Amino acid sequence: MTTTAPIAPIPIAPATWMTSVSAFLDVWTSGSEADRLFLWETMKPEEYEFLTGCWQLFAHPHQVPPQAAANGEPWQTWLMIGGRGAGKTRAGAEWVRAQALGLQPFADRKAGRIALVGETEHDVREVMIEGVSGILSVHGHRERPLWSPSRRRLQWHNGAIAEVFSAEDPESLRGPQFDCAWSDEMAKWRQCDAAFDMLQFGLRLGPHPRQLITTTARPNALLKRLLADPSTAVTHAATSANAFHLAPTFLRNVMARYAGTRLGRQELNGEIIDDRPDALWSRALLEQCRSAEVPGLQRIVVAVDPPATSTKRADACGIVAAGLAEDGIVYVLADDTVSGATPTMWANKAIALWRRLEADALVVEVNQGGDMVRTVINEIDAGVPVTPVRTTRSKWLRAEPVAALYAQGRVKHVGAYAALEDELCDFASSGLSSGKSPDRVDALVWAVASLALNRRGDGPRIRTL
Repeated sequence: MTTTAPIAPIPIAPATWMTSVSAFLDVWTSGSEADRLFLWETMKPEEYEFLTGCWQLFAHPHQVPPQAAANGEPWQTWLMIGGRGAGKTRAGAEWVRAQALGLQPFADRKAGRIALVGETEHDVREVMIEGVSGILSVHGHRERPLWSPSRRRLQWHNGAIAEVFSAEDPESLRGPQFDCAWSDEMAKWRQCDAAFDMLQFGLRLGPHPRQLITTTARPNALLKRLLADPSTAVTHAATSANAFHLAPTFLRNVMARYAGTRLGRQELNGEIIDDRPDALWSRALLEQCRSAEVPGLQRIVVAVDPPATSTKRADACGIVAAGLAEDGIVYVLADDTVSGATPTMWANKAIALWRRLEADALVVEVNQGGDMVRTVINEIDAGVPVTPVRTTRSKWLRAEPVAALYAQGRVKHVGAYAALEDELCDFASSGLSSGKSPDRVDALVWAVASLALNRRGDGPRIRTL
């Protein structure tokens, strides 16, 4: 601990709290550890209450209102997308508190009328108002608003009023008017479009009405429109961003079970996971194909889809490993795809995976520079058995029979491969995935096809990983 002469505590009488904010925060944020410890130990009750009410000291970056929207103008909608437990409710409650009390830097004026909208009135009451991180809990004793459940409203001492609305009753939003609004978990509202539209007509008080939307990520059409709206400001955070306030066992257990899966990426990472209508694979199909265990395997291959060039802007080199079980089911074991690699780099990576899994062969596409591919691999390790494959069919036609194996339950993913699964679910009839070459998909198709569609007469060798 740094040893410096302790500073004298700053007297903060209740009447001068707001005028002392700058001086108090300067001491707390820029003083030494010894200074802060001394200040903490000598605080009066009202000073302690003031400090704990300074949200700007404790807020994560995603919980702080953005300066501007995507178009550089003051935002109209602040869209906060986060994983479970990322602190969305606390941020919403603190933002409402700041609007009602006119607290800078989160508000430039006091809002007279505020709308609180949840999926149901019960959700608004139990989570947004009375919850552990709700509006009532973030207020100090002297500033806490009066909550009247029967009237469905909060009223502050300065006259600000917040009213409760249910998204299940969009018509209830017809008539009232507001300076600002907080909508929670909008992506799961059953009547989200109707409720959102009615709310927009009510945001008509003050010089610049605004709304905060806190929600987990779902492939919702309204959410996508808001993300594309240049007047929207977006902040995003995964569950792990708020790890300090979460039970360690919760994070450990949910990460072990759901990390990388569609549900985990949506609920923990706050990602919007969507399907392409014309894709051969779907998220639901891939979730059904997961396996936590690997049986004895007869044959293991590492498939390589080399890039056509070796420049930094070249396509990635797809490297996917799979194994064939005695019952004919193929297990996807690894995705070691590498981007921006030279031939020597990706060849080393593929051979390393081949050695680690004790695989039977490297299945390598040789449509592009076949002799070069074999030469590079042989220069690193001449003992690696290379099985060259060549095709004249399109990527889509080549992938169709492999996708059919998935639909039949004959391919399993051992764990989760987020990047590979993204490519699979966006792989279009054009042969592209997200507008790019589907290098991971190509390698996967070669691996599965070599095991389940192009069976060779090699004798079975049962191995357990």
